[in-house]
Amino acid sequence: MANATEPQPPRPGEVLMTEAERRQAADQRAASERRRQALNLQRENILSQRTSNAARRAALATALSEIEQLIKALE
Repeated sequence: MANATEPQPPRPGEVLMTEAERRQAADQRAASERRRQALNLQRENILSQRTSNAARRAALATALSEIEQLIKALE
């Protein structure tokens, strides 16, 4: 019988990562989440703006479209 402190062989499909790799992956996930939050804040800001100026509305619509594409790319 194997000792509980001995390293277990990886399960099928499981990837073994070093501590540095785990830390880097966590940092990347955190950076991605911060980017997503920033884009959502920008999106909310654009949606909250009201204007009667047609050129300004067009610019806001374009910016909103670009931000939504960036958000989709992060998913």
